[in-house]
Amino acid sequence: MPPKLRGKWALGIKPRHFTWILKDKLAVCERPGGYGDSHRRVRRQEEIIWIRENGFNYAISIIQAPHNLHNYDDLNLPYRHRPFKADERDAWLTAFYRELDDLLKADAKLIVHGEELGDRLVGIMGGYIRWAGLVEDDTKAIAVTERLTGRQLDPWARDVIMAAADLRAT
Repeated sequence: MPPKLRGKWALGIKPRHFTWILKDKLAVCERPGGYGDSHRRVRRQEEIIWIRENGFNYAISIIQAPHNLHNYDDLNLPYRHRPFKADERDAWLTAFYRELDDLLKADAKLIVHGEELGDRLVGIMGGYIRWAGLVEDDTKAIAVTERLTGRQLDPWARDVIMAAADLRAT
């Protein structure tokens, strides 16, 4: 049973580095509560409450460890755990993009998180934009992704975006 909160905390707090990839449909953020030395249990609860209260249908975690997933259950937020598999990158991306696409076509509102809002997560999301055909050119997809997230992408993230269109055919 989620805790009964009152006042300004009843709606929780926006997750760190929350960013819309597709306005009101698909967002990204840092792992709720932070990671490493910045991780705070109470903040994690407040951020999950914010996600739930803002109508997200699923939180999707791409981190390897499952140990924080019980918090989604505790706070009644549906989630999916899809740990990123670097050694199976293209197969993982193809399955992940298809799942995102199916959920979005069913009008689900999604938030995807990694440990941090870094090049891995941002590259994967930029790849989705390209894979889904929302941007038809690799260079434009990179520019759009950089503009949305306010960061310059590293070579790994750029490569994911450039490879994404070819993954659609597989």
